[in-house]
Amino acid sequence: MKRNTSPSALYAALVLGLCTALAACSGGSSSMNQPTSQGMASMPLVISDSSSDDWANVGVRLLSVALVPAGGGSPVTIWTAPAQAPYVNLEQLDQIGEVLGNVSVPAGTYSGAVLTISANSGDVLLTSGADPDSGFPVAGGTDVAGTDIQVQNAQGSSGAQTVAVTVNFASPLTVGMGQTTALNLEFQLGHPAFLVNHTPASGQGRSLWSVDFRDCIRHRPVFDISRLLLRHTYGTVSGINSDGALTITKVYPAYPLPADGTAETAVASTQTLTIAADGVNGTIVYNSDNNNSSMTVKSFANSAMPPASIIPDGDYVRIAARYQVGGSLVAVRVWYSSTFNTVWLSPEGHVLSVDTANDVILVTNEHGRGEPVTVNSSTQFFFQGGSTAIETGTGILSQIYRGFKVHVTPVDASANPLVAASVDIETAAFSGAISKASSTGNGSLTYTSLFGGWHSNFVQPQWFVNPGYSVPLSFIAPGTPNGINGNGFIWWNFSLPTVTDSSVTDFVNATNGGVNFGGTVGTLTAYGASTAMWGDGTTTNTTGWYLPDAVLIPSPLPFGVVAGAFTQGTPDSFTMNAAFGGTNAVTVDLSSTVGSATLIYKLTRDNDDLSFTPVDITTTAGVTTLTTDLVAGTPVKVYGVPQPSGNSIRAYVLVYFTGMLPMED
Repeated sequence: MKRNTSPSALYAALVLGLCTALAACSGGSSSMNQPTSQGMASMPLVISDSSSDDWANVGVRLLSVALVPAGGGSPVTIWTAPAQAPYVNLEQLDQIGEVLGNVSVPAGTYSGAVLTISANSGDVLLTSGADPDSGFPVAGGTDVAGTDIQVQNAQGSSGAQTVAVTVNFASPLTVGMGQTTALNLEFQLGHPAFLVNHTPASGQGRSLWSVDFRDCIRHRPVFDISRLLLRHTYGTVSGINSDGALTITKVYPAYPLPADGTAETAVASTQTLTIAADGVNGTIVYNSDNNNSSMTVKSFANSAMPPASIIPDGDYVRIAARYQVGGSLVAVRVWYSSTFNTVWLSPEGHVLSVDTANDVILVTNEHGRGEPVTVNSSTQFFFQGGSTAIETGTGILSQIYRGFKVHVTPVDASANPLVAASVDIETAAFSGAISKASSTGNGSLTYTSLFGGWHSNFVQPQWFVNPGYSVPLSFIAPGTPNGINGNGFIWWNFSLPTVTDSSVTDFVNATNGGVNFGGTVGTLTAYGASTAMWGDGTTTNTTGWYLPDAVLIPSPLPFGVVAGAFTQGTPDSFTMNAAFGGTNAVTVDLSSTVGSATLIYKLTRDNDDLSFTPVDITTTAGVTTLTTDLVAGTPVKVYGVPQPSGNSIRAYVLVYFTGMLPMED
C-alpha cells in the first residue's frame, strides 16, 4: 500500500494563509436560501490545497459550497458550479490560489461549511507524476482508469453521485457589512487518508485507489488578505471601467488535457472579475502574440481610444494579481493573446532537477512529463508574483531545488527546447530530515532530502534514493513578518497547525529525537518542511533563502505489523515491528484527546471494493473497535514523529488493514 506522503506534500497541506480560489470550478451562481436581516456582504471565497511529487494531476469537480450558521439553521449556499462543472487540478495549486472573486454572503456568523463534490466514475482524475517515488504502483505519466478510483462515502444514484463534506471552522467566521473577511477552505492532498492505494498480495493484481475527502478539508483563518498568494488567473477581456480597471470573464482549461500536443481549449464561465492596474508601481503588460513585448502601465484604459482597454476586448489574458487590504484585486503582470493556448502554455509545475552545467531546469507538466527549459542571461526570475525580478541570468540556478513550484513564461511557446523569458518561483519548499538545528543567532537547521524513503513489499524490501539535497538554512530575523502569523520564526506539529510555537529552543529540543527499529532500518529522526522566503540583503536577513517557519511532519516510517496489542493508558499505545529489515519493537503513542486525537482508519478490501472506515478513539465504541482489531500480527502504517524522550513515535495518523492484505506500503 503506497501513500501520498512526500514531505513537501504534507507541508503544503498545512501552510497557513496560502489559498486557492474556487475559480477552477466556478462560473456559477451565488444563490441564497437563507438571507438575513443584516443584509448581504461581499466575501472572497478561496480554497487551498497541496501537492505531491507522485502526482501531476489530481482533478476534482466541486459542485457547491454552503455556510453553516453558528446559531443553527439550514446551510446557506453561497456558490454553485455551472451545469457542467469544470475540473480543478489540486496538484497545480500548490500553496497558491486562483482567485474567484467576491461572493455575496448574508451578514452573520458561521461555524462551518459544507462542500459538495461530484463522486461518479471519472469525476476524479489521477495522473502520476513525471518522476514518482521508487515503488510507486503507477508508472510516471500514467492516467489511472476511472474504474480503479473509488470515492468514499458517495451518495446518490449511478451517474448522479456526490459526497458532502462538512468542515468545522477553526474559529467562527463573522461576515459583516463594510469589512473584508475571506474564507479559506484547504484541501489536504498530502493527508495520509486522502489517497490510499491498495494492491493485494493475492487477487486480481489490480491497484485500486481510495479517495476520501473526510478529515482532508479544513478551515484556514485568513489573518491578512493582502498576504494571500494567488495563482495566475485566466479570462477573456470583457470591458474597461471608468477608473481604468479591467473586467474579465473567467475561463478554465478543459480536462483531461490534450495528450496529442493539440492546442488547449478554454472552458467559459459567467463569473466576472474586476482587476485594477497598480497605480503606484505600475503593472507590466506582455503582448504574447508579439514575442512578449512589454509595457508598464498604471491604468488599463487606452487614452488614445477612450473608453477602450489597452488590451483588445475578447482577447485571452493570464493575470498575476494580489488582493489589497480592502479586498480589491490589483494586477502585477498581465499576458494577453488572441488564443487561449498562447497564454495558458507555460509550463507550470514542480522542478524535478537543475542542470547548472547546461543551464537547464526540468519542470513537470500536467501530463506527468518533465519539460526541459533553458535559462539564459536574459531570463528574469520573480518570487511569488512580484513585479521586480529578484535575479536575472543563470547565477540563481545554484539556489533552485527540486520541489520548487515555478511558472515559466517562454520566449517562444512553439520553440523546442523552450527558452525561459521569465520564471516565477511561486513557492520555494524545502523538506526532509532535520539535522543541526541550532538556536545560535536567529536559529538555523539543515534539511537533507532524498525525495524518497522506505518502501517494502511482501517479496523484497528496498531503499531508494532520488536526486536530493542537503541545505543549511537560517531562520527569519525575530522582528521580520513571517507572512503567516506575526513576526519571527514559528513552528508547529503536523496534527496541530493552529497551535504555533515561536521558541527556537523548543524547536531544537523537539527535533532532537529518534526511533530505532534496529536491523537495516535503523534509527529514523525528525522530519520537517518549510516554505522559504527570499532575502535580498537589504534587511536583517541574509541574501538568499531563509525560513520563516517549519512544520514537523511524519517521518518515513516503514510498513509494519503489530507486536504488542493496543492498550489504554497514558497515553494509549501499542508496539510494532518493521515488516522487513527491523529487529526492534517500537512504541506507538496514540492520542484520544478531543480536538487533537490520532486519526485512525480501518481499510478493508473485498475483491474490487475498498472500505475506508474512520475509527474515533475519543468514543467508547471507537476504543472497543480498535481493541478488537489491533492485535498482534495486524498490518499497520503509522504516520508520526519520533519523540525526543525515548524510543517512541507520536502517531498523527494510523491505518490498519483487514481483508485482503496490502502488498506495498
